[in-house]
Amino acid sequence: MAAQELAAAGFDVLLVEAKPSPARKFLMAGKSGLNLTKDEPFEQFMQVYGEASVMLRPMLSEFGPDAVQAWARDLGQELFTGSTGRVFPRVMKASPLLRAWLSRMPNVTLKTRWRWLGWRGDAAVFDTPDGEQTVQARATVLALGGASWARLGSDGAWAPVLADRGVGLAPFAPSNMGMLVNWSPPMTKQFGQPLKGIALHAGGQVSRGEIVISERGLEGGGIYALSRPLREGAELTIDLLPDLSQAQIEGRLSRKRGKASLSNHLRKVLGLNSAKAAVLMEFGRPLPEGKYLAALIKSVPITHSGPRPIDEAISTAGGVTWASLTQNLMLRDVPGVFCAGEMLDWDAPTGGYLLTACLATGRWAGLGAARYLR
Repeated sequence: MAAQELAAAGFDVLLVEAKPSPARKFLMAGKSGLNLTKDEPFEQFMQVYGEASVMLRPMLSEFGPDAVQAWARDLGQELFTGSTGRVFPRVMKASPLLRAWLSRMPNVTLKTRWRWLGWRGDAAVFDTPDGEQTVQARATVLALGGASWARLGSDGAWAPVLADRGVGLAPFAPSNMGMLVNWSPPMTKQFGQPLKGIALHAGGQVSRGEIVISERGLEGGGIYALSRPLREGAELTIDLLPDLSQAQIEGRLSRKRGKASLSNHLRKVLGLNSAKAAVLMEFGRPLPEGKYLAALIKSVPITHSGPRPIDEAISTAGGVTWASLTQNLMLRDVPGVFCAGEMLDWDAPTGGYLLTACLATGRWAGLGAARYLR
C-alpha cells in the first residue's frame, strides 16, 4: 500500500522483500478465503481497536471498509458479503488480487531475498544473494510485520535495530491466538470438531463466534476475538446454549429421563451434540443436577494453560509505540523513516479488522512519505 501511494505520487520506489516472493502472509490469509474487511457501520467497526482506535481513526476514516471494497473491485475482484458481514473475493483466494495489484505499479522495482539489517550511517543495509547491498533512500517505509509466523517473514528481528535508534517499543504479545488445553484421553474423539451456537465470555467481553476443538486446545474466530482479555489473564467460560435462559434449560432438564443415558438425555431435551456434551463433561464432571447443571451449561469454566506460543498466533500486539511516531507515522527519532502495519502497537481480531487496518496504515505511511519527500 505504501509503495502504491508513493508510486502514484510520481516517485521511484524500491520494494524490498526478505522472502523469495512478496506478500506471503497476505497469501496465507487467502487460504481461508481472504476476509478483506467487515461491512458494518463505521463506529461499530472502530470499537474493536480499543485504545488504538484514537490513532487509527483518521487512517480508517479515509480507507475503511467501503474504501477497501472499492479498491479490490478496481483491481478486478468480484466481492461478496457473508451473513456475518465479512467481505471476501468471490474466488476466495488472494493470488488474483495480488497479481493485479503488483501489475498496477510500473515504477516500483521489486527485490526479493533482500533482508534488511539496519543502517550504516544514513544508508539502509541489506543481506542479498549477491552479498551485502546498501541503499541511500530519501525516505523509507518499514512494514516488517509483528513477531508471529516467522516462516512467512514477520519474525520481529527488527525490534533491536529500532531500539538502538531510541525508538520506543511495547513488548510483543500473541493476538488472534488459540488457547492451550491439556485434554483428557476421551476428548481425542472430538479433535477437529467445531463448537457452534455458543457464547464465549472473558473479561466482560462476549464473543458469539465459532471455535474448534484441536489436539492442542481451542482455536477459531470466537476465541481470537477475546485475545486481549485472555492475554491479560481473564477467566474463560463458555455458554453452550446462549439462546436459552437458565430457567428454560432447567425446565427442559426436568423432563423424565427414563432409561436414557445422561448424554442422550442432554441431546434430546437440549440439543447438545457430542462436541458440546464432551466439553461439558471435560470441565464440569462430576455433573451436578437440576438448576446447578443448568447454571453450569450457561457458564462452563475452561481450564487452560494460556495462549499458544507467539509464533503460532495469527498476529501480535506490541511493537512501535504511538508516542514514537508523528501523525504521519514517521519515527520521531529517525526522520524520513515511516512505519506501518503490524509492527505498530495495536491489535484487532480477525474478521476483516486486522487486514483493513494493515492496508490503511500502509496507505497512510505512503502518503506521509510522499509529503515528506515534497
